[in-house]
Amino acid sequence: MLHATSLSALDGIRHAFFTREGGVSEGFYASLNGGVGSDDKPAHVVENRARMAAALAVKPDNFLTAYQIHSPEVVTVEAPWPVSERPKADAMVTRVPGLALGVSTADCGPVLFADPKARVIGAAHAGWRGAFSGVLEATIAAMETLGAKRENIAAAAGPMISQPNYEVGAELVARFLTANPDNARFFAPGRPGHSMFDLPGYVVARLKAARIRQVEDLALCTYADAARFYSYRRATHRAEPDYGRHINAIALTT
Repeated sequence: MLHATSLSALDGIRHAFFTREGGVSEGFYASLNGGVGSDDKPAHVVENRARMAAALAVKPDNFLTAYQIHSPEVVTVEAPWPVSERPKADAMVTRVPGLALGVSTADCGPVLFADPKARVIGAAHAGWRGAFSGVLEATIAAMETLGAKRENIAAAAGPMISQPNYEVGAELVARFLTANPDNARFFAPGRPGHSMFDLPGYVVARLKAARIRQVEDLALCTYADAARFYSYRRATHRAEPDYGRHINAIALTT
């Protein structure tokens, strides 16, 4: 697992950007697949998630992920839920110790948040749709509702697909430029009719525009490093039938 320097320095916070290493899954799921929505053997996913929960010192039932829908929806977590009753959302916040908030990714951007003074944490799944529609800002606002102050919030963006490997079509570029012409800085020329999108740069820019002073980018590419990371796009290019999912999680100590 990987850690952000900024979050590691905070008292009362545990977090991890889990890689694909250290689990029991096999084949193209090897090995620490945490994706409840994958076609991996359910027993393997349960064991993998239990290992991740243990790494954060929480009970397996308190290691939580939502049913992600690429939205700006945020839920405030007060108690654990069964896997079968996961809320449809792409971010979670809490001030309850002992609950790990996790987001599942395989190229999209995971962002973990913490205000150590207010003891409020958050986790967001930020692919281009979620980031574009405001999931990061919605997470910060939900944290503020629980007592956080944005000047005290540290945010860390974990491994995600990087610009050299993220080709997008002209329609997506037009959508971003219509929203804000300054978004042109996040696109580089690609093959005819296509561009290369800087998702990490866009995520970090949105966080800074939201007045988050402490923003860390781990600057690791899921597509480029097959040994450590799952990648939806890489699996698609290889014509694999499915792909593993990372879990990126944060918890308050009890």
